[in-house]
Amino acid sequence: MALFVWSGEAAARSSLLDQMRPSQVRAMLQSGGRTLPPTGRYVSESGESFIFDRSGQRPLFRFQSRNETWALRGTPAPRGDIIYRNDAGDQILRVTPDGGMTLYSQRNPNGSPASMAGPAPSLARPMLGPVQLANLMVQRSALMSRALGRTVTVQLDGEQDEALCIDALMVTTDAVLRMAGSPTMRDQLRRLRTVTITEGRAASVAYASGDLRVTVLPLQGTTGRPSSARIIQAVRRD
Repeated sequence: MALFVWSGEAAARSSLLDQMRPSQVRAMLQSGGRTLPPTGRYVSESGESFIFDRSGQRPLFRFQSRNETWALRGTPAPRGDIIYRNDAGDQILRVTPDGGMTLYSQRNPNGSPASMAGPAPSLARPMLGPVQLANLMVQRSALMSRALGRTVTVQLDGEQDEALCIDALMVTTDAVLRMAGSPTMRDQLRRLRTVTITEGRAASVAYASGDLRVTVLPLQGTTGRPSSARIIQAVRRD
């Protein structure tokens, strides 16, 4: 793909579980001693609906009301529970050894029990043709420009994993729109002029001189691009 430019518990305990390395956590998750929640659509007691997909190497998560998919990382917690976090370190799910699930969100930061509501498709990444991609870039540039009251340019520069770059574009522009609509975060976008999506050796976010640059690691799926939470963190640190 060539370069495109468009305007427009917390409680501590001294047990073996707390000392486990990530590889040991993965082994425990794959063992027969746990009941893992199946892939499907879930609804919390607070009414939030989401998809949990564990068909791949890393479990994936997406609120049904959003476009963004998160790749989750599991870490051990007291009582044999597993806490799943996104790449920004936010706690998203807590799963008990018998498969019970609790959702943590902005609406319910203290957690809300969730149960399976039905089947769900795997969280595949989008694929677009050249015309669709161009239209998407124009649309996303226009949305940000309208929200901020000035022109914000979108650039995509990648050759190995177009689907991941498209996914990163959606996630990045959604993050900008959320910040633009927040009275407490909007001012941090005052210098934003360009959103750049590119490929590199590691997933990263940089915000400098008006350019919000999101780098993806090709061929790694959802784990190869930063989440919107990580993008917002980078902008707020500027």
